[in-house]
Amino acid sequence: MNQAPNKSRHPFYWIPTTWFAMGLPNLVLGGTIASLLYKSLGYSDAQIAFWTGVIVLPWSFKPLWGPFMELYKTKKFYIQLSQIACGLLFALSVLTLYSNSFFPLSVTLFFLIAFFGATQDMAADGIYLSELSASDQAKYVGWQGTFYNVAKIFSNGGMVFLAGSLIPIIGNRDAWAMVLAVYAVIMLLLGIYNRRVLPDSGTGRKVANIHEVWKTLKDVIVSFFRKKHIGAGILFIVLYRFAEGQGIKIMPLFLKADRAAGGLGLSEATVGLLTGIYGTAAFVLGSLAAGYFVANKGLTRGTLLLLCAFFNLPFAPYSYLAITQSESLWVIGTAISVEHFGYGFGFIGIILFIMQQIAPGPYQMAHYAFGSAITYFGYTLASMISGSISDYLGYANFFLWVLVSTLPAFLVSWLVPLKQTADVNSP
Repeated sequence: MNQAPNKSRHPFYWIPTTWFAMGLPNLVLGGTIASLLYKSLGYSDAQIAFWTGVIVLPWSFKPLWGPFMELYKTKKFYIQLSQIACGLLFALSVLTLYSNSFFPLSVTLFFLIAFFGATQDMAADGIYLSELSASDQAKYVGWQGTFYNVAKIFSNGGMVFLAGSLIPIIGNRDAWAMVLAVYAVIMLLLGIYNRRVLPDSGTGRKVANIHEVWKTLKDVIVSFFRKKHIGAGILFIVLYRFAEGQGIKIMPLFLKADRAAGGLGLSEATVGLLTGIYGTAAFVLGSLAAGYFVANKGLTRGTLLLLCAFFNLPFAPYSYLAITQSESLWVIGTAISVEHFGYGFGFIGIILFIMQQIAPGPYQMAHYAFGSAITYFGYTLASMISGSISDYLGYANFFLWVLVSTLPAFLVSWLVPLKQTADVNSP
């Protein structure tokens, strides 16, 4: 009945809210929120790193169930379902904070949130591609990143700051319960709002039955692994993030840990200010600078090595912080900003590699999703082992180890075969 009005909605009605909603589950579970929540309740770095890695695994495997979404309902349906489900699951996670079985219950609920978050991502990407023309896709792609980063500032800045402000007043559990309740309300409101404004997109290419889905999925997977130099390509996209997966996971735990334990002893409010505001601003600047850089240079051996250097070398300031345990917020803030700028600048290297070296071919969109999933999986595995290494070595030696862990990234950046423009579509 309301299909025509929904279809005529200007993209700015639904792109900002959809990409903001896409950012929230990922940033809660894979960012600093879940890590600091568990840290404040006394869990070890090894437990936190491993189980938060398990929680986010659905984002690594989402291409496996994406094709089955073509069998039933619309992309709009999956977006609103996922947002409302995330809201209800966040609400349930509030109750787990007061349970004797908090840890296993919270891990289970967070894993389910990750599943719906990954489902939302696929449906949102699909509705964007199916509803907008090529020129509009280019026109609004910047708004995607903008509102995803708004979610990052909101989570890593605002919500961490809120938790830090509330903890001295009402205690750890009540403070984190308030934070999770905020996420529950926001996701529910976004689900209700997007139900009204999202286009009533169909499923795109209609799939006849589940047998056809299996057949297509098999063809996508087989053709992916038959690509020229695919083994070297997979090794590159895994090792490029090997050091990052370890360093990024431990960084907020190190900032929060007591100085007697080798950390910096910062409050959640200070961590939120430094990483959520200044760090995110530096990340955006790095991403913008990288965009102009690669637009002029293209993806060459030299470009890839420089991007790799920007991506990995900024972990050196964390090593300095861990060794000196500096109390200067200017020094700490500068180190965080340098790392985030380098991350924003260097991450475009792996995006371009997947886009230009891995994805081209008859299943370009599906193979891009597979490449992205593999790099996320590699990152997740590195983050899962980081806690045990950190507990064993201590923070000072751990960040020295992270610097050593950057060497494989430089090696594969130097050795990985790069297809030229003329043969980039080779299988």
